[in-house]
Amino acid sequence: MLIPARMSEAEEQRWVNVMLDKLAAQESRRTLDDSDLAERARRLSDQYFDGRARPASVRWVTNQNTRWGSCTPSEGSIRLSHRLQGMPEYVVDYVLCHELAHLLVPGHGPRFWRLLEAYPRTERARGYLEGVVAAERLPHLPGARGT
Repeated sequence: MLIPARMSEAEEQRWVNVMLDKLAAQESRRTLDDSDLAERARRLSDQYFDGRARPASVRWVTNQNTRWGSCTPSEGSIRLSHRLQGMPEYVVDYVLCHELAHLLVPGHGPRFWRLLEAYPRTERARGYLEGVVAAERLPHLPGARGT
């Protein structure tokens, strides 16, 4: 979070607390449990893949820190990184669509990407996720005013 340099330490702390409270409220509204996630995957499959991608299970996992999602087509299982929780819905939907597409096409070849073109926010969501990764790699400079 960036704040004006003219803010006092007390104003800065108050503003940070206000914004963190707002973010926490947004995240709690956006967090889906595993059954909600499975239902969402079903709706996305119906909408973008004519219902052909039917996972046996869809769940959040906490052991994926370098991937946003993964799929095991032979088992029909989809796992989404907990790091997606609280991100915009279109981003979570993109990752779900990406993994659903793997149920139909295992690799990342041209056929896979043609299939994924059905989801209209693919490029926007990929850009968002690339921005998150880039921000995580930024050096945290001592003395910088930002949280």
